[in-house]
Amino acid sequence: MSTYQYIDPGPTPPATSPATAKVMRKTGRRDTQPELNLRRALHRRGLRFLVDVSPRGTNRRRRVDILLRGARIAVFVDGCFWRSCPVHAHLPKSNRDWWQRKLEGVVRRDRDSDAELTAAGWLVVRVWEHEDPEVAADRIAHLVQERRVHRRS
Repeated sequence: MSTYQYIDPGPTPPATSPATAKVMRKTGRRDTQPELNLRRALHRRGLRFLVDVSPRGTNRRRRVDILLRGARIAVFVDGCFWRSCPVHAHLPKSNRDWWQRKLEGVVRRDRDSDAELTAAGWLVVRVWEHEDPEVAADRIAHLVQERRVHRRS
């Protein structure tokens, strides 16, 4: 049972400039460059996976960036801005209060997703967009191997 409660930041404020509006419109939900880089690195290691799916036993509205079904590993590639990276997080100067509520809600939803996936038997791995994809892929490949060995014993 989830204790997650949506934080409504209020109506979306208008973009402060045409350039900002263009950047926000172009921001995709999937297939970001960090995601593609990690997927390529995982594929080079012989790992096969599903992309942008809802794992069985979880909220269908929440989607995992990379799902390694056999090992039951759910990988998220988190953007530093949207997921409030402890190294690179910053609030925009304009509409600061709105953005603070919005980003707090995103992080809260992520923690709820982590708990839901864990309860359903998935190992959650979060990779920051600034992480080296080769290092992250090595870490994930190691976890896959550990889970395979553990499952056999």
